[in-house]
Amino acid sequence: MMLTASMRLLPARIWRSPLQVKTPGFFRPPPRAFSSQCPLPQLPVPPLRHTLERYLLALQPLVTPEELEQTRQMVRDFSKPHGIGPKLQDRLEKRSKRSENWLTDWWIQSAYLTCRLPLAVHSNPAVVLPKQDYNDWKGQLRFAAKLIAGVLDFKCKLDSRSLATEYSRANPLCMDLYAKILSSCRIPGPKHDTLINYGSTRSPPTHVTVVRNFQFFHLDVYNSDGSPLTVDQIHMQLQRIRNFSWKTDKEPLGVLTSDHRNTWGQAYNTLMKDKLNRESVRAIQQSIFTVCLDSPVLKISEEKYTSRMAAQMLHGGGSYSNSGNRWFDKALQFIVGEDGSCGVIYEQSCGEGPPIVAILDHVLDYCKDPDTVRAPMIPLPLPKKLYFYITPEIKWDIEHAKQNLDILVNDLDISCFTYRNFGKDFPKKHGISPDSFVQMALQLAYFRMYKELCSACETVSLRNFHLGRTDVVRSSSTDSLEFVENMDNEKIEANQKVAALRRAIDCHSAYTDMALKGLAIDRHLLGLKLQAIEEGLSVPEIFMDTSFAVATHWRLSTGQVSARADCVMCFGPMEPDGYGVWYNPLEDHINFSVSAFNCCEETNAEWFSKSLETALSDMHSLVLGATGQTS
Repeated sequence: MMLTASMRLLPARIWRSPLQVKTPGFFRPPPRAFSSQCPLPQLPVPPLRHTLERYLLALQPLVTPEELEQTRQMVRDFSKPHGIGPKLQDRLEKRSKRSENWLTDWWIQSAYLTCRLPLAVHSNPAVVLPKQDYNDWKGQLRFAAKLIAGVLDFKCKLDSRSLATEYSRANPLCMDLYAKILSSCRIPGPKHDTLINYGSTRSPPTHVTVVRNFQFFHLDVYNSDGSPLTVDQIHMQLQRIRNFSWKTDKEPLGVLTSDHRNTWGQAYNTLMKDKLNRESVRAIQQSIFTVCLDSPVLKISEEKYTSRMAAQMLHGGGSYSNSGNRWFDKALQFIVGEDGSCGVIYEQSCGEGPPIVAILDHVLDYCKDPDTVRAPMIPLPLPKKLYFYITPEIKWDIEHAKQNLDILVNDLDISCFTYRNFGKDFPKKHGISPDSFVQMALQLAYFRMYKELCSACETVSLRNFHLGRTDVVRSSSTDSLEFVENMDNEKIEANQKVAALRRAIDCHSAYTDMALKGLAIDRHLLGLKLQAIEEGLSVPEIFMDTSFAVATHWRLSTGQVSARADCVMCFGPMEPDGYGVWYNPLEDHINFSVSAFNCCEETNAEWFSKSLETALSDMHSLVLGATGQTS
């Protein structure tokens, strides 16, 4: 989902087990997570001419005519028969023939592992679940026990290879990501990170990490016979953890993982010099997932509750709140608050939103009606508390990380709201794509605030291809520009506005279809650039152009993850002067999260939320008026 300015390529195999690290060349892929995955096509390399033509079209609403003409000439030079463009295209096609997926390893490296921004807010997305029906520590532990059991139930389907293949638009989707989400962790480095999946080792982990009051615990979740602990057993173990962690005078070691990646990489090397620290850190890294038992946060109005919880899920509230209860490098962390708050945060080099919400949907269903299984009368070993030796140097690193995190916490501006006038049923009723309808509302909201369009992207899944991850749909177009300009022009008739809206929606839907076929332009352009870098060539001129900088400065980064749960996903903006918008369209309402940075005077998450609400209502009225309806 999150793109970065840093696009350096570092040669490294992505999915490494600890065995691979010790034995170069040895590779064991994560176990297959499904029973009968249909053969999937390989991700194609789009034709060069197609991508360059679409690139010029995408620039039209974003740059001046003079800048566009200058870029046209660069594109002509780049695409000459004996120019650098066709050569890079040929080598990219050869790369595609000798690899399972020509893009995925490059993408994980360039978008995530070489990005040095903090994972908190800048990279890790979060999901805010509905407030649970409890408000004390007893309810917290009961719910957490059910949640852990629900995840283990899902893992059982993975381990038995009985997880049903998912489909989108009647096409099977690649299921490999599921095996990579559990038992994975990102390992910091001073220059680039590494991603390790411990589920692919000869002895996969059988424990989860539980953290409370900044203290970490190793909790075995399987009996000696290999059966998962029951809800009762897990609940008993969580009560023990609570008894062992009632003090809060511990160093919030977890905040180290929220720092700039270079800084954390250096602190990590210092931390790991001590044997006790190595054992404790590795127990966290190797766990199946993490459960964060958070303290309650200050009460806030019902209207602002979801926004506050979104911030809590993204960063933990700062060094004086629950941020020490996180290990941001961990692939999957469930957050269960004492006040009924609940959610998840994930490290997205390991996975994408749709598999995460699929796990969540399964877990929430399990929590509603779990099988009642009495715990056998077998004494369980105590959960193992993980201890750390905090030297003065490490303490200084923690203090430095706390300061940086608190700055980031104060800088994040986030607004969540539920739009209740309609849900995805309304556009469908009028033969309109719900996603394209929302995207045009985002275009209108932005245009009304800034009197121009910007580079706007929407994440789209490429899981209909083998080992596919994501590409982006460009929502800004000449058609969307015509629509937003017409919308508030009183001289233009309503039927003309509706026609302009439908053209813009058709344009967005066509681009979405193109992207789902692997023919979007942005990952292809990235591949051409990385191919040049890999061969030690100069970066082609079209990637150094002002127009390219404008086109890839995503001031509006958006996405949709449809979940059955009444939840909303959230993430930080991709640019300092941008917005991050995520939405979950349900049958009769839509959940939105909007993020921005306070350091930018031009952006304001609440203002954008209000503008978006108005845009949705105005478009709703416009469509109804064109059909002679009133509701």
